[in-house]
Amino acid sequence: MAGNTLLIVESAAKARTLGKFLGKGYKIKASVGHVRDLPKSKLGVDVENDFEPQYITIRGKGDILKEIKDESQKAGRVLLATDPDREGEAIAWHLQNAMKIPPEENCRIEFHEITREAVKKAIKNSRPVDLSRVNAQQARRVLDRLVGYNLSPLLWSKIRKGLSAGRVQSVALKLICDREEEIKNFIPQEYWTIDAIFDAARSKNSQFTARLASCQGKKIEINNEKEVAAIGEYLQGVSFTVLKVERKEKRKNPNPPFITSTLQQEASRRLNFFSNRTMRVAQELYEGLEIGKEGTVGLITYLRTDSTRVASSAQMEALDFISSTFGAEYVPVKPNEYKSRKSAQDAHEAIRPTSIQRTPESVKAFLSRDQYRLYQLIWNRFVSSQMTPAVYDSLTVDISAGDYGFRASSSQLKFIGYKKVYNDNEEEEPKNNIPELKKGEELALHELKPEQHFTQPPPRFSEASLIKLLEEKNVGRPSTYAPTIDTILKRNYVERQNRQFIPTELGFIVVDLLKEHFANILDLEFTARMEGELDLVEEGKLDWKKVVRDFYEPFHSDLEKARELAQKIEIKDEEAGKECPQCGRPMLIKHGRFGKFMACSGFPECRHTQSINQELGLKCPLCQGSIVALKSKKGRTFYGCSNYPQCNFRSWDKPTGKICPHCGDAIVEKFNKKKEATQICQNPACKQKVEMGG
Repeated sequence: MAGNTLLIVESAAKARTLGKFLGKGYKIKASVGHVRDLPKSKLGVDVENDFEPQYITIRGKGDILKEIKDESQKAGRVLLATDPDREGEAIAWHLQNAMKIPPEENCRIEFHEITREAVKKAIKNSRPVDLSRVNAQQARRVLDRLVGYNLSPLLWSKIRKGLSAGRVQSVALKLICDREEEIKNFIPQEYWTIDAIFDAARSKNSQFTARLASCQGKKIEINNEKEVAAIGEYLQGVSFTVLKVERKEKRKNPNPPFITSTLQQEASRRLNFFSNRTMRVAQELYEGLEIGKEGTVGLITYLRTDSTRVASSAQMEALDFISSTFGAEYVPVKPNEYKSRKSAQDAHEAIRPTSIQRTPESVKAFLSRDQYRLYQLIWNRFVSSQMTPAVYDSLTVDISAGDYGFRASSSQLKFIGYKKVYNDNEEEEPKNNIPELKKGEELALHELKPEQHFTQPPPRFSEASLIKLLEEKNVGRPSTYAPTIDTILKRNYVERQNRQFIPTELGFIVVDLLKEHFANILDLEFTARMEGELDLVEEGKLDWKKVVRDFYEPFHSDLEKARELAQKIEIKDEEAGKECPQCGRPMLIKHGRFGKFMACSGFPECRHTQSINQELGLKCPLCQGSIVALKSKKGRTFYGCSNYPQCNFRSWDKPTGKICPHCGDAIVEKFNKKKEATQICQNPACKQKVEMGG
């Protein structure tokens, strides 16, 4: 039978990888994702018949499904090796039904890495399709369809066509809008800090800094300059005495290996990858690449996971590598274990290399730049997660000054530990060269340094910080974050500026309507509770149709009220302040499905339209036209010449209006990871590519 096995996977790339090490006894076919789904043209859920889904073959998949069914007739055995998650289980179930494989047959295999050993082991441990996992996916699919296909027409009728709403999408948009409101309504509060520079009489080079920390034993808050002056006057007449000297050894433990959301966050922070780019590259690493003489092999384990669990065999391999490469002092006394959050599907492992021996440098020649950088990030994070903590010598000195207390602290790295492989770049305590001090020692006040501050509003969400919050609040699943962000950008609900999300007027209008009529849809606790119920469905503890039923009844009631009570919202056209170049009538700023644009007020007699581009007041370095800010299809800002297509000047970086004295190309503004601006020639071939100063 093994000589006649049909093995079905989801992607053609995975099929090619498996084909290279499974041999002639296996015929491998790719379903290319789902083969059956709810129809796009209608709701596809029979609400009257207890929410029965009405699946159809996806358009364009008929030939693929026919070929798979024909091959199954010839095969002695069929194995369904779709991805090891709810979606993969559902695809396997649809394929099983299409091929009329009995429900109890051991036709399902799953592996979390595409290596010869993992796949062979999976084939030996086949099982029936897990209906509980399938039902969890069906529940999510039906819920999302009920929300999307009912709310979207409501938005079309009350606002305008082309809009959409969804469970996770709407919550993400609300978070962004709420944050913008916080920023808008934020009132800065004044506060002051007072640093003191002290001299220790017994030591040379004895000056050090301490900060005013308390008054009469309680944490101090200084609100204005008058309070600063009063404190300064009081301190002129007191003695300064060392109250306590405390030395501690502090340990900083490594972070766990990546799960999907933390990989997206770190790839954004370190590599400037958007989440969809991270997932695309990770998929390539998972599905398999040609690695020289070794052949085609998957380099990382499955990329859609929320579990930090690591297989003991991989852990032992990592510990052996760490010991032989870095030394025994970098190996923990007992292996590091990490707790996943309660809702994690712990059947999965964390994202890790399939073999620790494939170091980033050893495979670099076979990878694209993006593949190498992401693989290096995953490899480093996993290795560091199995290493000993970094150790710091910490010193804290408390100083008495009458009613007031100062505190000085310093921290010095004693043993680098896991940071030898993965420096998390978190800000360490500033170095403060505190001399040898003893309790009771008198200090001399050299200088008081008061400084005024103002509280800052919360920052706008970046992709990384939005994903982090969605994960913390248990909204959606790791695989939903990238498509969710793509959707709210494409619908023009938000714009991305300097890698931060800013809601548009349309975004606020949509959220306000949903807030008024569908509070549950936007409620974080309600959405998280739904995720918990889907987990219970997967565990076989809850009927999936009950979950849908309990959601739909109040939702449908809210929907009926909204259809009747929600007012139609007219997004008024704005005057553009210019005349139509074709007929001379006033131009208007209108709202379309791709954002704002200008159109002639004489429509339909005059159909002239043009895009809205923000002029920067800078001249094009190529033709002296105007530089304008533009938007890519994915919502990313770039810069170009208003004389396009006659002039093809384009730049992702903001031009400064200056010309490089060496090559004549444009000087642009670039930002490093610390958000510090540098002016530099944009020509990568310019040999004099140097920082040009502010």
